[in-house]
Amino acid sequence: MPGLPERLSAWLAAGAHGEMAWMAERTAERTAPAGLWPEVRSVVMLGLSYAPGTNPLDLLARRDRAAIAAYAQRRDYHEVVKGKLKELGGLLAARSGRPVKVFVDTAPVMEKPLAEAAGLGWQGKHTVLISREHGNWLLLGAIYSAAELEPDAPEPEHCGTCRRCLDICPTAAFPEPFRLDARRCLSYLTIEHAGPIPAEFRAPMGNRVFGCDDCLAICPWNKFAQDARATRLAARDDLAAPPLADLARLDDAAFRRLFAGTPVKRTGRDRFLRNVLIAIGNSGDRALAAEAARLLDDPAPLVRGMAVWACGRLLDRNACADLHARSGRGEADPHVLAEWRAALATRDEETPLP
Repeated sequence: MPGLPERLSAWLAAGAHGEMAWMAERTAERTAPAGLWPEVRSVVMLGLSYAPGTNPLDLLARRDRAAIAAYAQRRDYHEVVKGKLKELGGLLAARSGRPVKVFVDTAPVMEKPLAEAAGLGWQGKHTVLISREHGNWLLLGAIYSAAELEPDAPEPEHCGTCRRCLDICPTAAFPEPFRLDARRCLSYLTIEHAGPIPAEFRAPMGNRVFGCDDCLAICPWNKFAQDARATRLAARDDLAAPPLADLARLDDAAFRRLFAGTPVKRTGRDRFLRNVLIAIGNSGDRALAAEAARLLDDPAPLVRGMAVWACGRLLDRNACADLHARSGRGEADPHVLAEWRAALATRDEETPLP
């Protein structure tokens, strides 16, 4: 993978990894497989399709519903892919007589550059791997083998002049083709970012509550992809377009039950409701203001702050002042206080809804 250490170093130096401190750790292992396991002589890269049955972009117009990234509407891919890798890795070890190790997104392995080098596809201008056969709907896994295997030819880039993935990004997260600034990416902000979402990114979030599929869904190579056939990765119907009102009523136990076995569970209830409340604020539906108002007294400051923001988006200043008199006067958290100040200062009864 020529130039990979330098590319990673420049990306980290620019701070484009945001709060993902683990990306800056173990870089020698990340950029060279032998740094992670000295015995490795070959890397077998594999992909499992999770192509959705419908276009994720269609859901963005349904403002009272939540948009969850296609991969997260299914069983957690880590356990599904790892099980398949162990099965295949065991076969490879038995036939070669050499040991193997398998990795799925939890070790310092740069799956996308490795998959490109192995001929599985190429990293598109949105930095995601694109396959001629499966589009960009692939979950990647790696088998490190101590056997000397004949390598496949790397897959050349086939994006040409197309820049649809760059142009559709709602937050301009791509400073240039083939480079992502995670700090502006809605997938990063809704999943990895722990605190309040910066104000400039809230309106562009729309109804996205976990991840963002825009740059993936627009890729023309997806026309060759077929619906995912792996039974254990089947999408759940109840996560295809859940009502925001229902999600706003989740306590911690209900959140864990609903998202058990899915990638969504790892964000935790408070961070997830932060996202749901932003979606409610973006809905333009005054009826949903009642759900936001109910959460003004939530124990989590992260939830309370976004409940204030949502109310400020949906209600006039007088209504917000009434809510503040009921729920905001004893507030001590500086973030929540800042949200109250903004909500009470920016709206009046004559101001139209956004």
